[in-house]
Amino acid sequence: MPGPQAITVSIARTVQPGYHRQFAAWAHAGQELAREWPGYLGSGWVRTGPDSDEWHVIYRFADIDSLQAWDDSHERRWWIDSAGGLMEVTRVEHRTGIEGWFDQPGDASITMPETVVPPRWKQAVGIFLPFFPLSLLANFLLHPITGQWPLALAVLLNVCLLTPVMTYLFLPLSTRLLRPWLQAPRKRAKGSAGR
Repeated sequence: MPGPQAITVSIARTVQPGYHRQFAAWAHAGQELAREWPGYLGSGWVRTGPDSDEWHVIYRFADIDSLQAWDDSHERRWWIDSAGGLMEVTRVEHRTGIEGWFDQPGDASITMPETVVPPRWKQAVGIFLPFFPLSLLANFLLHPITGQWPLALAVLLNVCLLTPVMTYLFLPLSTRLLRPWLQAPRKRAKGSAGR
């Protein structure tokens, strides 16, 4: 049976113009407050652009229960209330799916978007490597049963069987084995150094 699944929360916040330094200090205080909370794995924040009022706050917990305990805590309520009228929440996302598998675990702060997930082509390779042999094996084993079935039903059965196996066994295993490659720092384009 699979263990608890880490959960990443991404919150888009629109900061009042002229209050970006105060917001950064407020976000840092929340990060320090959460750091000692059971199940906390890391957090950070990024601004959409140099002149943008939108910031993305990202934090990660080991499982849904530890996240819920943090969300319901008096410490978090005090911290949220301390923001006053600095900003408004515009979007909240909880991720445990494909994007969540590729998040960097640990207590490292997320300071740039590219540290959250590897490039899409690496994600595709990480999915393809377990999916192809598993799909080939499933088709081989199921063909004696589904060989005379309509194609749509045969594919439906295959997908229904493979989705949980991929989700709970093979994708976590693949991303764990490939993590050093998936999380390798991106090479900077020539001429971009020092910018």
